[in-house]
Amino acid sequence: MKVAFQGVHGAYSEMAILGLLGKKASTIPMDTFAEVFQAVEQHRADRGLIPIENSLAGSIHQNYDLLLSHNLHIIQETHLRIEHVLMCHPSSTMARLREVRSHPQALAQCSRFFEQHRRLKEVAFYDTAGAAKSIMESGSLETGAIASMHAARLYGLSVLKRNLENEKHNYTRFLLISRTPWNPRSGVRTKCSIAFRPILNKPGILFRILGVFSLRDIDLLKIESRPDPRSPFEYLFYLDLAGNPKEPKVAKALEHLKEVVTHFRLLGAYPMGKGKFYGGRGKRGKRGE
Repeated sequence: MKVAFQGVHGAYSEMAILGLLGKKASTIPMDTFAEVFQAVEQHRADRGLIPIENSLAGSIHQNYDLLLSHNLHIIQETHLRIEHVLMCHPSSTMARLREVRSHPQALAQCSRFFEQHRRLKEVAFYDTAGAAKSIMESGSLETGAIASMHAARLYGLSVLKRNLENEKHNYTRFLLISRTPWNPRSGVRTKCSIAFRPILNKPGILFRILGVFSLRDIDLLKIESRPDPRSPFEYLFYLDLAGNPKEPKVAKALEHLKEVVTHFRLLGAYPMGKGKFYGGRGKRGKRGE
C-alpha cells in the first residue's frame, strides 16, 4: 500500500504511518500537504496521512481547509507521542556542537534545553527529519539536529539526548485519507468528522446546532470555526462526534443538523484511534548527556 506524507523519510508522519499500517505500507514523501491530497486523488498513492492537531500547538488549519476542498475521505486516525531527540554526526560529540537545527516549532518546544545550553545556536530548518538528513549529507561535526528517533536510526546519527521537549504530553493526531470511504461496522467505536456553515441571521443558531446532538446524548469531541474563503467574515465549523452515522440517533441528528446549516459535508466516519506507536533506535552518542 502506497501512503503519501509531507516531509522526508524519517519524519514524524512516517513514524505514524508505520505505527498504523506496519510493514504493508510503502511511504512516499511529498513537499507539501497539498501534494499529499493530489497524490491520492491522482492515484499516485493509495492513501495519504496528514497531521490535523497537536496537543500543544493546536490545529493544523491548512489541513482542515484541504479536507474541505478535496473529495477524499477520512478512514482512520492515530495518535503519536512526539519525542524530540538531539542527534549529531557519528564522529561528533556534544562538546563539539555549536548549533542545532530543526523545524521552528520543534525548537520552540525544546526552549528549556536551549536555556540550559546557551552556547548552542538555534537554526530554523524546513523539516525535523530534513535537518537530520542534512547533517549526514554535509558531514558537519559542529551541527546537531532535533528530530525523531526514527530519523536518527534511518540516517545513522548518534543520539546525544532524548526527551528534549518541554512538555512530555506532546501528541499529534494524524488522519489517514482515501478516495473511498470506510464502511462503518457495528461494534466498532466510531468517530464522525463533519463540516458545515450555520445559516446566518438566526438568533441562537449555535445553541440550536449543539442541541441537535445534546438532545440525543451524542458526545461532541471537538468543534472549531475557520474563516470561509468563499465568503468574507463568514465561518465554517468543523466538528468531531462519537458515533456511527448508520446508528438511528446519529443519522437523525445529522438530518436535523442539515435543516439549520448550509454546505454540510461528512468528511469521514472512521474507527477511533488507539494511539499506536512506532519506534527506532539510533546509535549511542559518544558523550551523551
